[in-house]
Amino acid sequence: MTWLTVHNPDVLLLQELKAAEFPAELFKNLGYASAAVTQKGYNGVATLSRHPIEVVSTTLIGDERDSHARFLEVVVNNIRIVNIYLPNGNPIGSDKFVYKLEWMDRLYQQMRIWSTSGMPTLVGGDFNVIPEDIDCHKPASWMHDALFQPEPRARYRALIALGYVDAFRSLHPGQGGYFTFWDYFRKAFEYNRGIRIDHLLVSRELAEGLESCAIDKGQRALDRPSDHAPIFAQFRDELITA
Repeated sequence: MTWLTVHNPDVLLLQELKAAEFPAELFKNLGYASAAVTQKGYNGVATLSRHPIEVVSTTLIGDERDSHARFLEVVVNNIRIVNIYLPNGNPIGSDKFVYKLEWMDRLYQQMRIWSTSGMPTLVGGDFNVIPEDIDCHKPASWMHDALFQPEPRARYRALIALGYVDAFRSLHPGQGGYFTFWDYFRKAFEYNRGIRIDHLLVSRELAEGLESCAIDKGQRALDRPSDHAPIFAQFRDELITA
């Protein structure tokens, strides 16, 4: 709550709520409209906005049986904003890994449709994908993790090939040492042994107005922090954070 009142973003994307209900009234008192997809004990995403929110969809296309609360598509100020919590996929070789790849295939199909719509689009959240070797402190440490496998990495690159821009990487090309997640163990944060798995992918229409994109690493240094740090992008008139 302190971070929210200090930085006052126009739009905030939250993931991994792990709650049956979302405290919308609490954020309304702070001046935020909200939309959420919740699930008791698991998953869950919510989007907050200083502006009115139009909810478009709460489910990703392609599998009507999928009950996981991982997807929320809204429109704010004529910008499509999609909040995702992509499956982790561990362990490799399990049904969870298969579900991760299938979910990414469905996301690709949805983002392909959006790419031809002409509407400025942002897809942000916890992708649970380490796109490149420079996006982790030590590639050898992640060789057997689902986040680093060639299949999800190839699918992530396929999203970029559709015309979307990795907002952070586009402004920090070839620069390593920038991470959004650090484990709680073995002083991972203190030694910057992290990974970059939280991303903001923006359509070409929106990328034209991208002014900055940064990771608020200081939040990870607080007492009892999340193991993720916020990533935020500044556009000409909007500050969007995940």
